[in-house]
Amino acid sequence: MRLIAFSDGGRTGLALERQGSATGLLDGEPGYPGPIETIIGLDEGGREAAGRALAGGREIDLGTVAILPPLSSPGKIICVGLNYRDHAAESSMQVPEYPTLFARWPSSLIGHGAPLLRPSESEKFDYEGEVVAVIGRRGRRIDKARALDHVAGYSIFNDGSIRDFQLRTPQWTMGKNFDGTGPFGPVFVTADELPPGAAGLKIETRLNGQVVQSASTDDLIFDVASLVSMISVGITLEPGDIIVTGTPSGVGAARKPPLFMKAGDLCEVEVERIGILSNRVADDTGTARAEAA
Repeated sequence: MRLIAFSDGGRTGLALERQGSATGLLDGEPGYPGPIETIIGLDEGGREAAGRALAGGREIDLGTVAILPPLSSPGKIICVGLNYRDHAAESSMQVPEYPTLFARWPSSLIGHGAPLLRPSESEKFDYEGEVVAVIGRRGRRIDKARALDHVAGYSIFNDGSIRDFQLRTPQWTMGKNFDGTGPFGPVFVTADELPPGAAGLKIETRLNGQVVQSASTDDLIFDVASLVSMISVGITLEPGDIIVTGTPSGVGAARKPPLFMKAGDLCEVEVERIGILSNRVADDTGTARAEAA
């Protein structure tokens, strides 16, 4: 199945995409199966029933609704750095012997088509096209041979990075978590629709139509099964957690001269057999905000 979360008139909904068209239901309508977070926890029969319900819904014009991240608030967003050899080389880093992990927060996530916010505090706003693995089954100390049984499906991510903040310290958290810098989506594709581990898929990032990253998921240093197994040694993976698997070479910071995103730019990440995640860059002009006590 190919599922797209959306909002229409302030109400959330879920659509089933098939052959370029989509049908779906809004929350509260008869037959609405719940958000993707609910569906990935169902057994095969439950997922099939959800698909039938969505197939029987109204036609959804995806061009007139707001596309939401497939999961609005993942319990864990585990990102993998330096997971393509060519990207490690362009970053002047050694090829890791163990996955380089960092965390993102849900507050950084945006959907397909939403403004990708360049913070006013930096002019070093970089793109990173990546594949996302979505966990569908709980597990700890998962054997690699069974690791893909815990993956419900896949999506696309653009790990928008504020390079000067990222590299101020050895810990990357701040530069990877500015609000509005993590496009995620537009579609969640169940694992049965793709090769095991989403292997052998072309991944490409374009900035204003220019190809800036192009690789295959076969080039991952740690493939999806390895990541699930190695992360779960210490961290219990839960349904709805996501693993953002890493970016190939071609990032803006490594180019000569550097190529950073600016307001008005269009950044697209395309992954073969999954889709295209597209966002236009805008300046974050928000002023200081505080909640009333």
